[in-house]
Amino acid sequence: MDTVQEKERTTSASSVIKRGFGVGFPIMLGYIPIAITYGVLAKQAGLSITELTLMSVLVFAGASQFMGANMIALGAGAVEIIIATFVLNFRHFVMSLSFMNRMRPVALKWKLPISLGLTDETFAVSSLHPEEAKEEKGFLFYASLTLTAYFAWVFGSFLGGVLGEVIPETLSQSMGIALYAMFIGLLVPTVKKELRVGLIAIIAMLINVICLQFMSSGWAIVAGTVLGGLSGVFLLKEEQV
Repeated sequence: MDTVQEKERTTSASSVIKRGFGVGFPIMLGYIPIAITYGVLAKQAGLSITELTLMSVLVFAGASQFMGANMIALGAGAVEIIIATFVLNFRHFVMSLSFMNRMRPVALKWKLPISLGLTDETFAVSSLHPEEAKEEKGFLFYASLTLTAYFAWVFGSFLGGVLGEVIPETLSQSMGIALYAMFIGLLVPTVKKELRVGLIAIIAMLINVICLQFMSSGWAIVAGTVLGGLSGVFLLKEEQV
């Protein structure tokens, strides 16, 4: 009897994990080509395969890693990169709080490590599956989802670093446009919904250009990111009824 019950529990856990993998599979397919591009660009910026792969292992934030690789190529210092990354990733505090609130039925020992795997994509997908948090082994669903995305990103980064050593230099340099294409791709859909977001982006760019006249490129990026973001507090302030 105990053997049958144990088998049912194992099957149940396996089923939950498979569901998490199935939901995370489309994210995996999207992450791998972007991660490969990051790996090539990071290798081009001067990072070793070990360094660029460790960045994916420890940071796991696509936009920040692209920006970090670009800032390294520009000769920015560690403090500048850390501050810029912190500002760019500040939204993760809000996402984590929302995720924690949704995961109330799940034990804290599972919520903390799973929250480390939150990205824009995994957060969005997990938000569409709130009921799993109420299941007995629901934490395995979210763990499977985030790990699928995580390992896809790390593997893609490593593969990109390897390709960065063998593909022609002219081809790897041309991939630098992917950084700008990615940010434009993230910006355009939002601007279509709210034109003031486009104005914020323009303000950030102008601040960056002005600051470049009297400070390093790294600090200019930090200033543009921080001050441009602060302008959004006023420009996107909801109208009081």
